[in-house]
Amino acid sequence: MKRTIIKIDEEKCTGCGICVTGCHEGALQIIDNKARLISELFCDGLGACIGECPEGAIILEEREAEAYDEIKVMERISKEGKNTVLAHLRHLRDHNEKEYVKQAIHYLTAQEKYSEIINEFKMETHNNQNEHHSGGCPGSKMMDLRQNDNTAETNNTIIDSQLRQWPIQLHLINPVAPYFKNADVVIAADCVAFSYGNFHNEFLKGKSLVIACPKLDSNMDVYVDKIKLMIEDAKVNTLTVLMMEVPCCGGLLQLTKSAMMKATRKVPVKSVIIGINGKILHEEWI
Repeated sequence: MKRTIIKIDEEKCTGCGICVTGCHEGALQIIDNKARLISELFCDGLGACIGECPEGAIILEEREAEAYDEIKVMERISKEGKNTVLAHLRHLRDHNEKEYVKQAIHYLTAQEKYSEIINEFKMETHNNQNEHHSGGCPGSKMMDLRQNDNTAETNNTIIDSQLRQWPIQLHLINPVAPYFKNADVVIAADCVAFSYGNFHNEFLKGKSLVIACPKLDSNMDVYVDKIKLMIEDAKVNTLTVLMMEVPCCGGLLQLTKSAMMKATRKVPVKSVIIGINGKILHEEWI
């Protein structure tokens, strides 16, 4: 069957093992100093490991693969203890995988020794629903933000676009186009401009822009090469990497760092994290 599943770039992988801890299903292992997908049955294709990889060596792609099997995953990870099982259940819940959660709970229920885990997970889920909050990855979780409606605080003033060029998608841009030469460049995750209300005036004004999604885009080796060309040939002045707070967005900064490592010229890079609530959570020059 064809489904979304991870792909590991062995040339980029350093074998650090961070992705292994990010994969609660146990689909990844370090073998011969490289991360390996040991079984397609265990990979849920949700991409939690992407945000864990410091080298940007993991992407999602759609290809022929064995169907994910939640029961086999539970048989495997239930032996690893309460914390691992809870982390896996939260991972499924926060990505709205209700059917897999149901299968996992059914497996655990059939074995009385896991009743404590089931009760704790159900209580936590109940509390999170009441508080509209979850401690897990919010990347694909449904959230109703209407309670944060800010229309009363705005007026009818039309905000002019600060966009200076077209195209903006990283696959489509020419990295040595005139508007990139000696420019301050914003590298933004696709969702940022929709989440941060003052994006144009605060981040885009006077700058050139490229956008990308490290979770959904394919062939991201091209991104590294293009950012490298911006640094070396277009001689950009600065790079500002704008990301959402969700873990998979961290891949955008890793792509930029990879390009910096390949480039012979160095430029200042600023990392900015935007919250789903539209607030700046963190920013720093790195």
